[in-house]
Amino acid sequence: MSSNNTNHTGYKSYLEEDGGRKGIFKWILSTDHKRIGLLYLYAMMGWFIVGVVLGLLMKLELIAPGKTIMGPQAYNATFTVHGVIMIFLIVIPGLPAVFGNFMLPIQIGAKDVAFPRLNLFSWYIYVLGGILVIISLFGNGPPDTGWTFYAPYSFKTGTNMLPAALGAFVLGFSSILTGLNFIVTIHRMRAPGMTWFKMPLFPWSLYGTAWIQLLATPVIGITLLMVAGERILGIGFFDPAKGGDPLLYQHLFWIYSHPAVYIMILPAMGAISEIIPTFSKKTIFGYKAIVISTLAIAFVGYFVWGHHMYTSGMSGAALWAFSLLTFIVAIPSAIKVFNWISTMHQGSISTEIPFLWAASFIFIFMIGGLTGLVLGSLAVDVHLHDTAFVVAHFHFIVFGGVGFAFFGAMHYWFPKIFGRMFDKSWAKTGWITFSIGFVTLYGPMFYLGIMGMPRRYFDYLDEFHGPNIISTMGALVMIAGFLIILINLIKSARHGEKTTEMNPWGGTNLEWQIPTPPPLENFDEIPVIDKATYKYD
Repeated sequence: MSSNNTNHTGYKSYLEEDGGRKGIFKWILSTDHKRIGLLYLYAMMGWFIVGVVLGLLMKLELIAPGKTIMGPQAYNATFTVHGVIMIFLIVIPGLPAVFGNFMLPIQIGAKDVAFPRLNLFSWYIYVLGGILVIISLFGNGPPDTGWTFYAPYSFKTGTNMLPAALGAFVLGFSSILTGLNFIVTIHRMRAPGMTWFKMPLFPWSLYGTAWIQLLATPVIGITLLMVAGERILGIGFFDPAKGGDPLLYQHLFWIYSHPAVYIMILPAMGAISEIIPTFSKKTIFGYKAIVISTLAIAFVGYFVWGHHMYTSGMSGAALWAFSLLTFIVAIPSAIKVFNWISTMHQGSISTEIPFLWAASFIFIFMIGGLTGLVLGSLAVDVHLHDTAFVVAHFHFIVFGGVGFAFFGAMHYWFPKIFGRMFDKSWAKTGWITFSIGFVTLYGPMFYLGIMGMPRRYFDYLDEFHGPNIISTMGALVMIAGFLIILINLIKSARHGEKTTEMNPWGGTNLEWQIPTPPPLENFDEIPVIDKATYKYD
């Protein structure tokens, strides 16, 4: 790479720039992609704390048979709001909104995203969607439909479901605008000489994700508007009494919501693909295979929605077709795991905190993926459908996959973002505690599901008592680990040891070749990528 970015004496970082504004206004009116990424981060951390508290309340209710701290109606409302917050406000926007916003322009050699004002607007839409979710907690009572808003209950319930559904609808616009911004940025703003196959793997994962955001999200938006039409106007799209079909809702919902799983997991895979080679001191193994598998996951993910509906009454031909496609979509994910492990093979591995999170991600993701294949099998799914086994699988993929990758990315890019280093001993303590708690929390649910315990029930038979006690204890341990991680990162961001070193981990991408923290416009001059840079193959 040829650039004159090595001498930045007297530069002003994005953290110091005020743009003539004071206080909070220099943040909420800024169009700098780095500050917008942090705005998303701070908002998501607040929502995550709320979601974790609701999850803990559910586990405390399930610590023993019978009513402990809440009744069935409160339990239904708790898991609904927990799901809406975790899925629509945290997991789906998660890595793209935070690290995509912050790192994408830098990694491709751009000074900002293609549409900076639209980027800020998407954050305001995100906040508005969150406010609507909060509004749903008041009035006739929180929504109790589950985060899937299944018809016909979603338009028959007397609870305050409409604001939550509209909140999810509004959040979809934020997702669409972010995806559109990333696609244009990657197409039009890559540095001179950065061909497609010289682009780092994290931007590649964001590119595949962005197309899913752009093409799949409108489907859920239309579907939620149809539910609103049912509740307000009584149109009858899904009401059997009026000639509607409740199964139509399930098809429309999962046509979006299964690709949404890849909105969640592809950026996580991209972050892991950055961390593994950095701490293995090797070039990523099979760069082009990872790129192609990323696009394959994004493409095939559109065609497997029916595996959520095996017990709904579809034809036999549809059942085996969706089952086959489910097994096929596992292949590109397995390619990634193989390439990550091959990258580590004979590498000079440095077991820093980001690497520990990445290695844990591979372990957790493999459990989630293999149990997904179990659910993809038609005969087995009939037994396991709507049991605690599904809850365990879902959380190993979504919370385990995305959560572990998010914390790995947070620790990996933390010194670059804040210009300070976190306390490594506390970070390791947090990682160990969180990981043990996570496996202890969700592991017993596989057994409970196999034994027949249904999900979304506030009560259960005495025979399920023991594993539920273990699971609840795991929740307490995991939350303790999360608090250690959160407190350590907040304290380190404010008072941690300052680092002006551009490249503390030995990374090879462009973000490690500019000052720490980055300047306002990232580069004095747009870098030119020469033939030797990013030579993956």
